[in-house]
Amino acid sequence: MTNTHIFNFAVAYADTDAEGIMYHGRYIEIGERARSNWSKGIVIPDGDTGFVVRELNIKYMRPLLLNDEFVVETQPTKIGAASMTIEQKFVKDGEICAIMNITIAYLGSDMRPKAIPESILNALK
Repeated sequence: MTNTHIFNFAVAYADTDAEGIMYHGRYIEIGERARSNWSKGIVIPDGDTGFVVRELNIKYMRPLLLNDEFVVETQPTKIGAASMTIEQKFVKDGEICAIMNITIAYLGSDMRPKAIPESILNALK
């Protein structure tokens, strides 16, 4: 597949619950930021809707705490004709804290699945 994209992040007070543990929903938001950063420069052809999340699964292994610095490692694990599966690992000091798997589907202007354009596939390489 392609190289792993690294996105740096630090847990702020607003990311945590009353005990200083990063709120579970923030993983989705941070993962989205990391995926957006990873896909910078990919141009969606005019008229197409582009990628939408079809399925998302998170496995939490170790909590991230207030002021923890970590990275999100983003890498596609499967690229199909009209969809792609992306794995994102939330890693602190070499330890995986959570793994998120996302399946995204490529949609045309009619909001129906459409083959991922070659230009996008080439940009992912």
